Amino acid sequence: MAHKRIRPFNTKDTYPEQNLDNDLAQAVIAGNTIYLRGQCPQDLDTAKSLDSNDPVEQTHKVMQNIQQLIDECGGTMQHLVKVVVYITDVRHREAVYRTMGEYIKGVHPVSTGLVVQALARPEWLVEIDATAVLSED
Repeated sequence: MAHKRIRPFNTKDTYPEQNLDNDLAQAVIAGNTIYLRGQCPQDLDTAKSLDSNDPVEQTHKVMQNIQQLIDECGGTMQHLVKVVVYITDVRHREAVYRTMGEYIKGVHPVSTGLVVQALARPEWLVEIDATAVLSED
């Protein structure tokens, strides 16, 4: 069975300010598992960053992207099984997790959280990597 790539792109288009040339996808469906690329506060269609330094607003955009991609893959947020949360400042942890919680209420995915020095763009405060598993039926 071939994997299905959702929203393929090249990093030279997504990060024109950087000298990159990698073929990636926003999501890959392998069997009944959906692997999402780490989602950042940027528009999925234009790759334009959200114009906000607020961790709550950035997290809303990240979670909206995750929800949209899972929907495009034929799933719902109920299929979410794992998130890995990357934040650049431990002081944003409560705001990020509280905002993320609005999207995963009742879902109960496993979660790992990391504080990192930086993300791919200096204005990004949060990135969330997600995995979902579609129902067998």
